[in-house]
Formats: sequence, structure tokens, C-alpha cells
Amino acid sequence: MPTLLRLLNQIAPYRQWISLSVLLGFLTIASSVGLLATSAWIISRAAERPSIAALSVAVVGVRFFGVARGVLRYLERLVSHETTFRILAGLRVWFYERIVPLAPARLMQFRSGDLMSRAVSHIETLQEFYVRAIAPPLVAMLTALLMAIFFGAFDPILAVTVIGFMLMAALGVTWLARQLTRRSGAAAVAARSALNAEVVDMAQGMADVIAFNGQARQAAKIRAAAEALSCAQRHIGRVGALQMASINLLINLCALAVLILAAPRVEGVLLATLVLAAVASFEAIAPLPSAAAHLQTQLSAAQSLYSVVDAAPLVIEPSAPLPMPSACTLHVENLRFRYAESEPYALDGITLTLPQGSAFAIVGGSGGGKTTLVNLILRFWDYQEGLIALGGVDIRRLASAELRARIGVVTQQTYLFNTSIYENLRIAKRDATEEEIIAAAQRAQLHEFIARLPEGYQTRVGEFGLNLSGGERQRLAIARALLKDAPLLILDEPTANLDAQTERDLLTALQELMQGRTVLLITHRLLGLEQMAQILVLQRGKIVERGTHAELLARHGAYRHLYMAQRQWIG
Repeated sequence: MPTLLRLLNQIAPYRQWISLSVLLGFLTIASSVGLLATSAWIISRAAERPSIAALSVAVVGVRFFGVARGVLRYLERLVSHETTFRILAGLRVWFYERIVPLAPARLMQFRSGDLMSRAVSHIETLQEFYVRAIAPPLVAMLTALLMAIFFGAFDPILAVTVIGFMLMAALGVTWLARQLTRRSGAAAVAARSALNAEVVDMAQGMADVIAFNGQARQAAKIRAAAEALSCAQRHIGRVGALQMASINLLINLCALAVLILAAPRVEGVLLATLVLAAVASFEAIAPLPSAAAHLQTQLSAAQSLYSVVDAAPLVIEPSAPLPMPSACTLHVENLRFRYAESEPYALDGITLTLPQGSAFAIVGGSGGGKTTLVNLILRFWDYQEGLIALGGVDIRRLASAELRARIGVVTQQTYLFNTSIYENLRIAKRDATEEEIIAAAQRAQLHEFIARLPEGYQTRVGEFGLNLSGGERQRLAIARALLKDAPLLILDEPTANLDAQTERDLLTALQELMQGRTVLLITHRLLGLEQMAQILVLQRGKIVERGTHAELLARHGAYRHLYMAQRQWIG
């Protein structure tokens, strides 16, 4: 019930569209009833061989109801689809707006394929909530009221009989369908999520799956998920067949009951009119059991969405954010952070001060906490103890969007969207001019490469940027940072996984990027650190050494050990 109430509350802004659609649906049913009832009267009356004049009004009525039924049905479908699309668009925007504050910290608990399933297929499932679960019951109630008035005008017993059969179909069969599909509806949603997640995993990891001959195992997982979905859908289909048979049985029983009860109460000409009017009224009842059968699927889809958006964000925005300071001095004091209470601290007692306009490097092996520090500075997570301050202000008291606007980031795994190079660059600055984009590409030593491409800046980079080499992707990331022109620059392993020549070329481009900015370089590669004002060595979440390149080499400590090991490996 809470889920149903939440869904109803979410579609409340569209109540005017819904009301118009319901009204048109009711008028369509009324036209169908009028068409069959009038046609039955004409046929019965014609058997008595009356004059044409006696049938003229009824003939006009048949034409009117026939035309009205077609026009009203078209308008009803037009309005209902418009309403559905508006609701779907609103749900998609709502879901996106609600998950943005959860990214990336809270969303890591979900599989990417599962999130995609919730954002796409589950919201698509909810389009039927309006079409099946909202409009039909309202149309049915209005139709029942019309039938009560119509049959009551002839005899109250007829009205009670018809309404009784309508209630049996609307409530009895609907209740039965709801009970029979309660589990299968939830199972279908869960199976669809699992299937989507497996397919996305398969697509994203196709190369590795093939390389390790894992096609059969992955196919078995997909087959199992598909079979679970098919099983749930087959059960829902069987229930659907049962409910349609039940509805048809009740329609025939209702027609028989009206025939028996009306025969002694009305004249012969009206008998067929009443019987066919009763039959036609069930057009409004027929969709209800199907709506009930699919309601559990829709509620399960909604619960799946709510389970994501109701998750408490791990990063809390300040209720009254402070103004962004003009200075870009970064200060970290006694910083402690762990991803979960059961895990050890990823950062334990980190203290550093990065003066405005200076360049620091943080080095160390994998798992030392370097990238974790970057995530905390960007407020992807919030730390448990200590302080991170920008310009003397705790970053937790600053609006995250304004904080990130002051920070440019180049990472080792730059995400590129499957669109043009031009659009991928514009992500850094949506209002950038073509001249600004070209200038940024030139400074990143990327323009000449782009100019040689047949479509230039309109060349698509492919899924995950696979049409570009590693060095080209990193240059594009540097061009993004140049275009953003943020005063604080964080370079997180910008040359990782590149060959030596490409690394040297990128370091040259990075020198251009670093000029006039406050720079924090995160790396495990010790090439080119001689120009850094200070180097901090991070191991197991602690700073074990700090100093200049020359000072650290002279100490014969962890830095010298890493440096000599890399030199030996390179040469």
C-alpha cells in the first residue's frame, strides 16, 4: 500500500491529463453501449415492419454513436498516450535527479546492469501503471454508475443484477488475478533485473570472457536468468487466460440473467436492447483483472526504484553552504577514512598543506590510499575524522558543485561517451566556443591528430573511447582540464598504462596544463618529479616520507627504494 500511495502521489501533477483521458474513455464506452443498444432496438423494431419514419431517430442514433465511438476512441488513445509519455519523462528525470546525490559512493553497492535495468526497463514497466491500473478502474466506476441509472429507469432489480455481475467481474476476478500473480510479478521484475545485469556484464567484459574461454559459463548465467523470467511470464500469461475466460463467463451469465428478469418486465422490443446494453457495459470491466495481474509487477518495479532513491546518501550537502573562498590553498589535517566500519582505515592520520600555486606529488604503491584521497577532496565520499579545507574552509561546508567547479581532474581511466570528440570536450565547459575547444586541443597536443581524421572534431570516439589509443584518450582528458581552466588541478595516475614515449609526450602536455595552477599529482611512477615542490610517500594509508626529490633520494628510505626499483626495471 505505501508503494501504491507513493506512485499515486507521483502522478498527481498529471491529474488534469488523467481526468481528460478517463472522461474520453468513459464517453467511448457510453458510445459503445449506445451503439449496441440502439442497433438492437432497430433490429427488434424492424421485425414489426414499422414505417421508415418510426426508425429514423434510431438510425441517426446508430450513425451518431458509431462515429462518436471511433472519434472518442482515437482521442482517448491520443490523450492517454500523451499522458503516459509525460509521466514516463517525469519519472526518468525524477530518478536521475534522485540518484545524482548518491553517486558514486552509495551507487557502488549496485551492479551497473542492475541500475540500467531499474532506470530503463522498470520505468518502462511503470507506463502500464497508468494505462492499466489508474484509468480503467475510474472508467469502470463511471460506467457502472451509468448502467445503474439506465437499468434503474426500467426496474431496480435489473440495475442490481447488472451491477452485481459487474462487481463480481471487477472485484472477484480481479482479486483472484491479484492473488495468483502476487509472487510471479515480483519474480518477473527480479528476473528481468538479473538478466539485464548479466547481459551488460557480458557486453562490457566480452574480450576477457572470450580470452578465458568463459563464453559457456556466461551464456549459462544468461540462460538461467532468461528461463526464470520466462517462467514468471508464463505464469502471468496463464492467469491472464483464466481471467479472460472468467470475464466471458460472467458476461454470458449476466446476459442470461437480464434476459430472464427483463422478459416479464419490459416489452419485447426493449428486451434485446437491455441484453446488449448489459453485454456492452463489460467493455469497461474487461481490463480490470489484467490490470490486477500486472499490478504486482508494476509495484515491484516501483519498489526496486524506491530502494535506490531512498538510500541515504553518504555525502550530505550543507543546508547553508558557505561562499567559495578565492584562495586555492589545500589543507589536509589528521585525515582518517575507511569505506566501512568493518574495514581498516584506507587513510590514517594524513596531514599536508598544498599552498596556492605550488605543485605536490603523492607517490606510493597500489592500495596505498592515493586515489582515496582524491575521492575525498572531490567529495565523492565524506571522511570520518580530520579535516580537508580549501582556502581555509572545510569542504563539507561548501556546495559540492561549486567545489568541483574549482577542481580540474585528469585520471588514469578517463570516461569517454560514445559521441563526437567535440561533444566529449564540451563536457568540461558546456558554453565553450569552437575556438576555445580547438585552443585546448592544441595545448594538449591533440589538434593535429584530430585534424587528420576524416570527420575532424565530429569523429565519434566509440564505446568507452575504444576508437582512440590510450595516449589519445589521455590527451583528450588533458584538453578537458585545460578547457575547464580550474585553479586546482588533480592528476591521478595520468600516465598509467602508457608506453615510455607516449608517457614523455604526455608529461610535456601536462607541463602546459600545470602552469599557474595549484597541482596535486597522484602517481606510482616516479618519472619527472624533480620539479615538484614536495613529494609525499603514502603507504598503507600513512605518509611515511615527505620532501623534495633530491632530499628523499638522500634519505635511503621508501622513496629511494621505489625510485631505484623503477630505474632497474626501466633500464
